[in-house]
Amino acid sequence: MTTGAANTISGRLVLEDRVAGGRITIEDGRIAAIDLDDEPAANGPYLAPGFVDVHVHGWGGHDAMGDPDALDGMARQLLRHGVTSFLPTALTAPIGALVAFAERVRTWLPDAPADGAEPLGFNLEGPFLAAARRGAHDPTHLQVPAGVPRRTLEPLIDGLRLLTIAPELAGATDLIRWLRDRGVATSIGHSAATIEEAQAGYDVGGTSTTHLFNAMSGVDHRAPGVAVAALLDDAAYVELIADKIHVHPALWPLITRLKPPDRLLLVSDAIALAGMGDGRGWVGGLEVEVVGQRVTLAGTSTLAGSVIALDTAVRNVAASGVPLPAAVAAASRNPLALLGISDRGRIAAGQRADLVELDPELRVRRVMRAGTWFAADPPG
Repeated sequence: MTTGAANTISGRLVLEDRVAGGRITIEDGRIAAIDLDDEPAANGPYLAPGFVDVHVHGWGGHDAMGDPDALDGMARQLLRHGVTSFLPTALTAPIGALVAFAERVRTWLPDAPADGAEPLGFNLEGPFLAAARRGAHDPTHLQVPAGVPRRTLEPLIDGLRLLTIAPELAGATDLIRWLRDRGVATSIGHSAATIEEAQAGYDVGGTSTTHLFNAMSGVDHRAPGVAVAALLDDAAYVELIADKIHVHPALWPLITRLKPPDRLLLVSDAIALAGMGDGRGWVGGLEVEVVGQRVTLAGTSTLAGSVIALDTAVRNVAASGVPLPAAVAAASRNPLALLGISDRGRIAAGQRADLVELDPELRVRRVMRAGTWFAADPPG
């Protein structure tokens, strides 16, 4: 870790619309000035805004639904992969367990480690999911919105930034409106909805789409579903797990050609076993197995999250032909915009100095959070 009241760093700056050689002056944890060269820098590291993961369940043996020590460990592991802000994300569980998770995160937030990614609240992936598209969520804890009194959900609201809902469930559109009125963004997903049901969810306030193409009705020429509604709605954000497993790279151009560039979100959907190699463990009460980069429910082919971090996602998307500024924005500025946060995510004067330094292969060299540098994990 290195600090300093004021310092200047140089390299290839990943700006909103281009990559340009230049220098960034940092003062008191913020970007004080940007000086661009006349010619783009041919050498030197890339300097990009820090990554923001709004959908991540754990990392490096640490579970988001664990105790404060687990949250500390998760935050530190993520920072070393270029993630400067994140939403600890819960899986489907009994409402009481989710309330306890929310309270743990809220209590932990003021004491979250300065040498870790900064938590921006929390995300709930469930329990309002369609049983037929539940994926790796425990079916015994799924709920229908119409059957859950709003008073039981009130203890979840403080700090809740994002919640996944299947829009075809009874009472779903009413719940989306209720959450919207309380400042909570909703994500359409884990859904077997028709295109009309999905559009209704977006129309009443659905903001994003949980891991596009996965655990949802898709692109069927006679029965289009959530994926088509999400791709055709210019206002809807879409999450992409860019591990080359959840969505075949041949489909990525379909997303980037149909969606406005500011509506693509790279997420990891990583589980606690990420970074731990092959093995077995438990996620949301269900046993999972990691083999290489693939995570499945034990004994099945059902995907159960990923074992990547956003640095890998950015490399993969950039290698597919997406311009580097757009790939970086999908992992920084766009997720922040979803959350209504504008004080970071761009290389511009006045922004918080959350930065990631990348080598020519886009591997993380070091990470800056609020003006302080931290070492990255060594390449694996």
